[in-house]
Amino acid sequence: MHWLFWTGLGFSLFGLAGLVLCIWIVVRARRAKLPDEEMRATLHRAVRINLGSLLPSAVGLAMLVAAIFLA
Repeated sequence: MHWLFWTGLGFSLFGLAGLVLCIWIVVRARRAKLPDEEMRATLHRAVRINLGSLLPSAVGLAMLVAAIFLA
């Protein structure tokens, strides 16, 4: 079950990296004081990245829990 643990950890870290990227994009956009339309486009992109990062993170955490219970 070591492979399940390490694979789950990889998925979780990949999802976490996407969430950190999302935070970085939003902070950078707020500091730039973009016009309303550009800010909306940037935030829309950040939401897509956020939702895309949520799935691998959740799957990875489920894999980690399964590996712990099976060990």
